[in-house]
Amino acid sequence: MSETATTESVPTRPELRPFEVEVSKDDLHDLRRRIAATRWPHSELVEDRSQGVRLATVRELARYWGTEYDWRRCEAKLNALPQFTTEIDGVQIHFVHVRSRHENALPLLMTHGWPGSVVELLETVGPLTDPTSHGGTPADAFDLVLPSLPGYGFSGEPTELGWGSGRIARAWVELMDRLDYTRYVAQGGDVGATVTDAMGRQAPEGLIGIHMNLLAGALGLKDQLPAESEQERAAHDALNTFTTDGFGYFLEQSTRPQTIGYSLLDSPVGLAAWLLDHDTDSYYKISRAFLDGEPVGNLNRDTVLDNITLYWLTGTGASAARWYWEFGRVQAAGQVPPEVSVPVGFTTFPGEIWAAPRSWVETVYPSLAYFNEVDRGGHFAAWEEPELFSTEMRAAFRALR
Repeated sequence: MSETATTESVPTRPELRPFEVEVSKDDLHDLRRRIAATRWPHSELVEDRSQGVRLATVRELARYWGTEYDWRRCEAKLNALPQFTTEIDGVQIHFVHVRSRHENALPLLMTHGWPGSVVELLETVGPLTDPTSHGGTPADAFDLVLPSLPGYGFSGEPTELGWGSGRIARAWVELMDRLDYTRYVAQGGDVGATVTDAMGRQAPEGLIGIHMNLLAGALGLKDQLPAESEQERAAHDALNTFTTDGFGYFLEQSTRPQTIGYSLLDSPVGLAAWLLDHDTDSYYKISRAFLDGEPVGNLNRDTVLDNITLYWLTGTGASAARWYWEFGRVQAAGQVPPEVSVPVGFTTFPGEIWAAPRSWVETVYPSLAYFNEVDRGGHFAAWEEPELFSTEMRAAFRALR
């Protein structure tokens, strides 16, 4: 990974430095060597994922990763976009910044989550910045800012405590200020939803609206959320299932991120299995892509491995997990945050860990200005269904232009 002296769309401020991805042949050779040297466990004793990521899925992933996958394709895709780094609050922040060719484009900052990266947002760049080539109009155009979370991807690792969602939100406000954006919107899913939520509660000057596709606030308000309709009861069941049966990665990372980090930085196949064991809907879609060669939307073998390989090459398995430790400390403190004072948009995707009904979203966000339920897509909405996701961004923020 390197910083370069020249590139197109170079910002004028000296603290913003152009960036280019440049992985060495030795690092890629070492990755393949480690994949080939994997020590395998025996097969699980069940026919589902209740004991974890299934052996057949990981074996096929490793076979393809070690023999057919081409990282250079992802590297070229990243380097085709304007990338930069800038130091904010002592941490080097990496971001993609694509300006639309259309005048009066609305600046949109989008934050990825875990186990994701900027890779999961790349296919939205075209539809959002160049809507006329993707079924939209010039009035739908966005300038796009895609930062890598601290400790994730090409961003630096925090060297002190306190980098929870609130601090990241303040860093993003500083980033938008350095880009000379005085009026903008923000979006996030997963960890990105908590950062976007924090931005909305901080209500910095210039932020005119937010959108999320995960109702992270449901975790702390579970007993206060409506449970009368069939949809509300189904959401409660899904939330309860997550916090009792699908919570393993969350619990480990929020209590012992350093412990799991040793494995995540030593074994690429161990890292891959850990990143895949996130939620049931996404797991089965990804498993199908590897075992049957049937991608679901944009979730195919190459795009999934682009993300996993990024974690491996940047050595961020442990540092990315530490956000959960910070989140757990904030939850335990039980502090009541201020209300969100900017308009809120929300889209419910059916395959989400808990598909939030409108009544739940209105409970968490009384300032709800846009809500929609779509017919496909899951937790990694922008990654899986980039065109549909982009359509939702246009609709959610149209009234704020």
